[in-house]
Amino acid sequence: MSVAPKASASSWPTPPEGGWTADDLDRLPNLPPHTELIDGSLVFVSPQTVFHMRAVDFFNWQLQSLAPEEFEVIREFTIDIDRQNRPEPDVVVVHADVVEDPGQTRFPAESVVLAIEVVSEDSVSRDRETKPLKYARAKIPHYWRVENEKGRAVVHVFELEPTTGTYTSTGILRERMKVDAPFPMDLDLTQIKTRRDGSR
Repeated sequence: MSVAPKASASSWPTPPEGGWTADDLDRLPNLPPHTELIDGSLVFVSPQTVFHMRAVDFFNWQLQSLAPEEFEVIREFTIDIDRQNRPEPDVVVVHADVVEDPGQTRFPAESVVLAIEVVSEDSVSRDRETKPLKYARAKIPHYWRVENEKGRAVVHVFELEPTTGTYTSTGILRERMKVDAPFPMDLDLTQIKTRRDGSR
């Protein structure tokens, strides 16, 4: 007589009633790097493309070199929106006075002046719909969405409209990105390539 093998215990954390909270991200053991909390659910990041990594590197480095002293530019760092939402923008610009110590794991949403998301295949709906809504509700003044258009970067630029509390598009930029907010910059988007020769 054969004996059916015992089912192995799941290694995935079981959410509590009401879902996870922002504080749980710092307490749960063995979470994959860059785990986000969206509406009380854990969101795990898929392996990223070369385009995604180069776009994140580009904006992180460029904004660090151009940002005035009152701002800090950080890549892949979570922000506290509310008890059930702690997303991790690909690049974030915050007021420098909230960067407190090397052990810090998150920033308050009210300190954020710009959130940048580089769209991946698995993050399209989050980056186009879910996150902009939450960032706007948190009153983050600027949101940029970076997309891969045939191996080249296209940046959708949004600014918070104070009367409605929603984002309004201020431009869709290719090749060159010249903006005045949150601080002046003139960026050559053609430097973001899928391969170093510019081909896909």
